[in-house]
Amino acid sequence: MTVLAGTSADAFWTTSLRRWNAVCWVLFAAMAAGLAAMDGSVRDRYASLALLGCVVLCYALLDRFPDNPVVRPHVYLCVLVLALGGLAHLGGSYAALFMVTLPHYWMFGRTPRTSMGFLGLATAATLAGSWYREGGSLQFFAETMVSTLIVVAVGVLIGLWAHSVVAQSTERARLIVELERTQAELSEAHQRQGAADERERMARDIHDTLAQGLASIVVLAEAARAGLDAEPARSAQQLRSIESTARENLAEARELVGSARQRGGPAAGSVAQTLRRILDRFAEDTGLMVAGDLADVECDQQTRIALLRCTQESLANVRKHARASTVGVMLTRGPQTVELEITDDGIGFVPGESKGFGLDGMRKRLAELGGRLTVTSSVGDGTRVLGVIPLVPAPGDGDVANDAESEGTR
Repeated sequence: MTVLAGTSADAFWTTSLRRWNAVCWVLFAAMAAGLAAMDGSVRDRYASLALLGCVVLCYALLDRFPDNPVVRPHVYLCVLVLALGGLAHLGGSYAALFMVTLPHYWMFGRTPRTSMGFLGLATAATLAGSWYREGGSLQFFAETMVSTLIVVAVGVLIGLWAHSVVAQSTERARLIVELERTQAELSEAHQRQGAADERERMARDIHDTLAQGLASIVVLAEAARAGLDAEPARSAQQLRSIESTARENLAEARELVGSARQRGGPAAGSVAQTLRRILDRFAEDTGLMVAGDLADVECDQQTRIALLRCTQESLANVRKHARASTVGVMLTRGPQTVELEITDDGIGFVPGESKGFGLDGMRKRLAELGGRLTVTSSVGDGTRVLGVIPLVPAPGDGDVANDAESEGTR
């Protein structure tokens, strides 16, 4: 918008300058035509009017049709130079017309060198016409030359200054255009990066919730179908687990679609209680021995979600890959962090060779909160997953700590 406004303003002032100059030029040309009509012979009058008509016609065509292939700016300046020389030869009242045409050399000359070249030609033509009209009088030529050169010098200084101002304005406009283009490219890049980050977050949430839930439903359904005849009670329990898992997945799907999750707000419910329910469900579905040591940690919603997702992903890996008999989950709070440790006595693996999405998703999820994930495992020795997340101090925690320290000092 700034560039468009600046361009419109420049175009407005350029058009206004052209119109103002055209009005002044026409007025002075009319004055010159009037002087020509009152002085000189009839032949000189018609010749003067013809020269003025040629200049006016060329200027009108150039102003009305700037892209005309016949009347170009340099053609108009050549006609102007010849007309000034002819008018100076025909009568002595055309100095005013010469002064009025000074801006035209800078308007149509394109470059300072071209403008000064045409200005020099116009000066020489005017002086030559005047000198020839006076019969070669050196005194008159000297007087005319001095006054003309003063006018030309002033015109050159003003023209160079105006050209410098225009050049600076053009450069400034170019820089503004480049700046806005760069800002637009950065904005587009940020939008693309934001969209990519959001897609990655959604993929991570879907993997940690819906995909894991559907995998659990498949495993439970296969087990229930295999035990329908031999263990109907066990199959019934597995069907109830399938129903519960499906309901939880439906709730997760609604939350993801509706973006109902509150970022950075207070946690909805106790983390320890939620983790306990997850562990009980896991033990019931898998028949593994699960030991949980869960401290009641207060944290914000995003930290709570990260802890739950990491626990769900780790337990899913245990179900699918570990072949473990015992799983341990420990949630503790340090002075400035909360730690989640999940261990199993399964077959283990080489962490550097893992190419799954789960571990990478957990690392990125914790990294977004300033935390880190450490996976320790080797073949035959089980697996230990440790997640550490920094806690944001709650309002008043510093005052409580200071009060406790003061109490201990007393």
